[in-house]
This record gives sequence, structure tokens and C-alpha cells, in this order.
Amino acid sequence: MNFPGRASRRALTLAAIAVLLLAAGAFAWSARDRSASLSPRPQSEKPVLLLVTSLPLIFGEQFSLEAHGSEALDALETRYRVQPIGVTDAGSLRQARLLLMAHPMAQPAEALVDLDRWVRSGGRLLLLADPILQWPSSRPLGDPLRPPPGFADTGLLKHWGLTLAAPADLRSTNPSCTVTSDGLVARCAIGAGEATVIADADFLNVEATGQSDRLELLIEELERLER
Repeated sequence: MNFPGRASRRALTLAAIAVLLLAAGAFAWSARDRSASLSPRPQSEKPVLLLVTSLPLIFGEQFSLEAHGSEALDALETRYRVQPIGVTDAGSLRQARLLLMAHPMAQPAEALVDLDRWVRSGGRLLLLADPILQWPSSRPLGDPLRPPPGFADTGLLKHWGLTLAAPADLRSTNPSCTVTSDGLVARCAIGAGEATVIADADFLNVEATGQSDRLELLIEELERLER
């Protein structure tokens, strides 16, 4: 279902991230500086990036031998050693301090407790929580491998003082969170760690849009979280 203004609000997602980055003074936004910040890292210098996602970023929907990942994965792998995990349990999170959750499946309650502890202990999270995913899928409704139609928040955002409403609206009662005026992006200090929440995930589907430049600010936000 297409909601009025959904496309235009999604078009503002990257602009909202840019505003937050500029406010933090983390990056200079000339074309030269952005190119340098996105240049490939040597393999030995790539930090581990944990990835939890329901989207077909690593394999195609059919898991065929011809599957070759996605443009989003290719972009991430120029800067990180991407390590997919299925559940945000303590054992999995112990592998790294940086996590990308791209429209994940609902996590078990005990895994959410582990995730909260991990962030509060210094972990850095980038969460793409799309309330109305429009990513096309050939899998039938009800298929457990089909991405959920909306972010399945089982209490994590509320625990951090955030609420998410359709079509893409984040609000906060937490004074440690900064939310953009359009409600698309929230950045929260949580204990010794930090979480950035973006109310969109469709922009990762660059194969459909042909706009691979949309990944640049996502990677820059990951790098800001590294720091």
C-alpha cells in the first residue's frame, strides 16, 4: 500500500542523515572529502560489521548459485568485514562493537535484553526500522523468509524512549535522543553506547532505484558511529 507522501518522505532520509552528520561536525561535505571518506579500506584495516537483516542483501530470494549479493553489500564490504548473524544474543554481539540491523525479523525477548546491554556497554547500532516496507518480494504473504511488511518492534524502541508510526515518523521522550524535524532519523546516546534509528529501509534497494549514491551517507553514519 502506498501512503500519501511516502515517496517524498523517503527522498528526505539521506538529507536527514546529512543534517545530523553536519550537526556533529563529523565530516566535511565537499565532494573530495566525501570521496576520501568512502575509499576502500585495505582488508587488514576493515573492522567487523555485524549484520542482521530480513532483506535479500546477502543472497537473492531464491538462494541460487547465481546469487551474488547486492549493491548495498558490495558498498559495505569496501569498508567493513560484514559478518551476518541471525540473532542479537550476547555470544554473537561479542564479536564486534558495530552492528547494522536492516529491517530485521522480530528478535526474541532474551536477545533484545542482550542487545540493550551490549549498546549500554559501548556498542554502536545503526537500525533501519521501516514501518511500511515497499521492497518487492516474490515470496507469498506468510512465508517466514519474506521480509516483514513493517518493523517488528517488540519493545526495544519504547525501552529507549522512542515511538515509530507510519508512514515514517520517529518521536522521542528521551532527552538523550536527537530526532530530525521530519521524524525520519533519531540518534540516541544509550549508556556508554549509541544508536541511530532510521525510519526507512527501502533506500537499500538500489538495484530497483539505480541510485547507489544513497548508500554513501549510510556508510558515513556507520563510520561516525565507529568514532
